[in-house]
Amino acid sequence: MKQLITLTVMLIGMVAFSQNKNAKQTIEVDGVCMMCKERIEKAAIRTKGVKSAIWNVKTHELKLIFDERKTNIETISKKIASVGHDTKTIKATEEQYNSVHPCCRYRDDDVKKDHENEKD
Repeated sequence: MKQLITLTVMLIGMVAFSQNKNAKQTIEVDGVCMMCKERIEKAAIRTKGVKSAIWNVKTHELKLIFDERKTNIETISKKIASVGHDTKTIKATEEQYNSVHPCCRYRDDDVKKDHENEKD
């Protein structure tokens, strides 16, 4: 009887542990302003399995919570690149990058300088 109780407790513990498939991860995404923030977060959240996406304009960090059974960082990065923003692993094509608003052209040094005061 004692073995049956022990086995039951272990089985319940394993099931409870295996239920949590949500991963938390942070990736770097290039951008310069609040319009970029909205575009990046929207692209990430529209990726199947992403539950939360918050991008920081100052640090360029995108904090993610996603279901590992439905998506991964590569898929999320591709989705973000498709709307014109580079990540460490996936770069937006010129066509994708050129689709962003002119004030969001983070590869342009003049645009970056224009946005420096906004980050304070």
